[in-house]
Amino acid sequence: MDHDEADARRGSWSRLTSTRVFSSPWFETRRDTAIRPDGSTGLYDHVVSTGSVTVVAVDDAGLVVVTRQWIYTHDGVQWRLPAGRIEPADQGAEPAARRELKEEAGLSAREWRRLGVINCADSFTNHRDHAFFATGLTQGTANLDPGEADLEIRRIPFEQALSLVVHGEMPHAGSAYAILMARTLGLG
Repeated sequence: MDHDEADARRGSWSRLTSTRVFSSPWFETRRDTAIRPDGSTGLYDHVVSTGSVTVVAVDDAGLVVVTRQWIYTHDGVQWRLPAGRIEPADQGAEPAARRELKEEAGLSAREWRRLGVINCADSFTNHRDHAFFATGLTQGTANLDPGEADLEIRRIPFEQALSLVVHGEMPHAGSAYAILMARTLGLG
């Protein structure tokens, strides 16, 4: 199927209703009734979020800033890159990335490059993670939330970060995507 045909089929979807089932400061769940391209009607339960950001921050020595912390929803400790949600007060993904890098690692970056966006759990949520590459780092003070009290910051060679991704030791989708995109673009 070519892109034009896929776009035409997408245009034949129609939302009849959308009902909020649950809402919190972080996300909401909705139940939509939609008409599909074949004319049938279906229910779609899904999570709506503001999205998130992930940052590949590389210092002047070429080391990547990584975090290690307990991730409650996955019931375990994980390696990740600095990351977090886009807050309602943020003026877009890049300001959110700047804020998250500062909050988690106490770092500011002089240069920023957008790596791309990855959809996370398509059939379940609209959640998108925006990935960035940051250099020209300046150390400041982190400002961790209570749920991040166990967050450790480390700096590791890019190859080691890539190895964590390849061997499934950095399962966070945004982190894996960001590391792979940085490599693909010749940045790491």
